[in-house]
Amino acid sequence: MQSVRITKRAVWQTGRMAQRTARIMRELIRNAKAMIEAISAGGIICLVIVLVCILFGAAFYFFGDESSANHTLVNPEVEDYFAVISKYAGQYGIGEYTELVKAVMMQESGGRGADPMQASESGYNKMYPHSPNSIKDPAYSVQCGVQALAASLKEAKCKNPMDMKRIRLALQGYNYGNGIARDGGYTVKNASDFSDMQAKKHGWKSYGDKPYPAHVLRYYPYGNYNYGIGNGKIVSVAAQQIGNKGGKKFWSWYGFHSRVEWCACFVSWYSVQCGYIKAGIMPKSAGVGGMISFYKNKHQWQTRSYKPSAGDVIFFDWGGDGSPDHVGLVEKCDGRTVYTIEGNSSDTCRRRSYPVGGRQIYGYGIPKYDWAIICPIYMVLVKNATKYWVCMVYYHC
Repeated sequence: MQSVRITKRAVWQTGRMAQRTARIMRELIRNAKAMIEAISAGGIICLVIVLVCILFGAAFYFFGDESSANHTLVNPEVEDYFAVISKYAGQYGIGEYTELVKAVMMQESGGRGADPMQASESGYNKMYPHSPNSIKDPAYSVQCGVQALAASLKEAKCKNPMDMKRIRLALQGYNYGNGIARDGGYTVKNASDFSDMQAKKHGWKSYGDKPYPAHVLRYYPYGNYNYGIGNGKIVSVAAQQIGNKGGKKFWSWYGFHSRVEWCACFVSWYSVQCGYIKAGIMPKSAGVGGMISFYKNKHQWQTRSYKPSAGDVIFFDWGGDGSPDHVGLVEKCDGRTVYTIEGNSSDTCRRRSYPVGGRQIYGYGIPKYDWAIICPIYMVLVKNATKYWVCMVYYHC
């Protein structure tokens, strides 16, 4: 049974990687000519800058710290808890940290058993004995575990899902108890010393999992290179707005003085926050039609039968009359279900889900995150007593 589960997971991971590789290769061929023309137009200086960009990006990608490395996908069993995790994460104020909850569950149980968050010994367990695996209701385990993680994130003063320093502290607090947040903060040495001190204090052989943050973060995508600058970044920014009611923040930002249907304003707002409109990756539009035209004109359009990826823009046709009337962002897709973050869904920012190829889906815009490599090269061109000139180079394949 175990071998079947491992094979299933390996096939699932290989399929996702193959799809992404094929997409990258197609785009590479399509844009090779444009890259050569850009280098030719800029001469030798441009060539040097591009090479530095490539070397910098490669070094960052391959030699970054543990949060930069490619993450390991969680089990399908963990993915099956996505709706329950989202429910309780939203209820306890950490809606943007659903991926972290999944990573914790993966480390604790792989999504298996009646206590997938291993929350039986948590102080938030009020229904079952406080002994290992005493919780018999998986949903209640998720509820208790999310509450405990929410408290740890608050104690660690985490700012967002990519605040890796504080997330490490929060994770160690989830494993040890939040006392570590008050006793020096997180470093590998502090975690080890705290464990030894508690073990000695209680007369135990050991206390907690010393490298617990590293164990969890191998399953956490938002700290790695791709999620830090591409599709994961925009998903994270959008998720932080879940729960907003009325959308005034977004339609007034766009320039409207009274309420409008604001789903497209919301998409434009978080696109600007990530710098993707300025970079030409995404359009600024208050209407669905303008966004669709942008992606179709750039040959970045897919029909409803497409299986999307995180960061793709999803368009809807509620009436089935061929006239699109709503837009959102794909948070994830497991091959069967598309999970989204939408503004103006019952006048609220919230998560929703739909079957892949569902009749209400009109199609998808596919932003070219992989090919908008924004590489800052700081060059002092002119220096005097009062000012510096800084050159910021944007290289788009």
